Amino acid sequence: MTEHAQEDQNERERADGAAHVSTGSTTEKAEATAPAIPELVIISGMSGAGRSTAAKCLEDLGWFVVDNLPPALIPTMVELGARSQGNVARIAVVVDVRGRRFFDNLRESLADLAAKHVTRRIVFLESSDDALVRRFESVRRPHPLQGDGRIVDGIAAERDLLRELRGDADLVIDTSSLNVHELRAKMDAQFAGDEEPELRATVMSFGFKYGLPVDADLVVDCRFLPNPHWVPELRPFTGLNEEVSDYVFDQPGAKEFLNQYTELLQLIAAGYRREGKRYVTIAVGCTGGKHRSVAMSEKLAARLATEGVETVLVHRDMGRE
Repeated sequence: MTEHAQEDQNERERADGAAHVSTGSTTEKAEATAPAIPELVIISGMSGAGRSTAAKCLEDLGWFVVDNLPPALIPTMVELGARSQGNVARIAVVVDVRGRRFFDNLRESLADLAAKHVTRRIVFLESSDDALVRRFESVRRPHPLQGDGRIVDGIAAERDLLRELRGDADLVIDTSSLNVHELRAKMDAQFAGDEEPELRATVMSFGFKYGLPVDADLVVDCRFLPNPHWVPELRPFTGLNEEVSDYVFDQPGAKEFLNQYTELLQLIAAGYRREGKRYVTIAVGCTGGKHRSVAMSEKLAARLATEGVETVLVHRDMGRE
């Protein structure tokens, strides 16, 4: 090889090396400057169940809230948020029956979000028919779907329309007996934390005679234990009272049930985490929701907390007679 040919070859090798370094540097820079994908919460549910209140709560917590966005445009909204250079890190979208002709696109939009690895959660606001009728009558407004029929006809049509979406929801909140402040407190409990926990659990005691909680994911029946109601000196108290709690857990099977159900919940919680489910409501019931269910809920919530599950404790019927 001549001296000039050798110099030409060396020059080409240096150029190739420079190009390689330049390409690698460009790739690393592109990765470093890749837009951050915003978190997404989709708020839906029954008309009159509190969607606007839930959305306002997230807005107060710093979320960018869009009301009545057609589901087909949700991926576009997320993409625009990603281009905001971090200014829009969390987006909440309200989807309701006003945009019902777009619901056929919702499944496709959710699949698109999953393909782009967007962290999305669906919050569904639920309420009983009686509560919804009272609310619409109090504001003297028709239900969006009642047409020429009655309010209950519109509610039934909406339930049918939203049934599939409710089944896909990560968090269902029953607002039948909640006022505005209590709903805001529930939203704050789920979304106000600086860091998103792996799993949040709501443990709710209730009385079977007042009906099952409609937002329960799991239901526990404590009626296999003797009822403190029939012990005269314990009847006036609740499961928060030490004497009542001691009575409940002195019964055969009570401690064993608590231990084994806690182990079962650990298995279920692991599955929820794998499936990306962040919220679970565990309803613990007895006859009146005053003694056994309250005592069991207190112990169960404490056990879950020691397992690293962020837990909210609610006694739905404890104050009823």
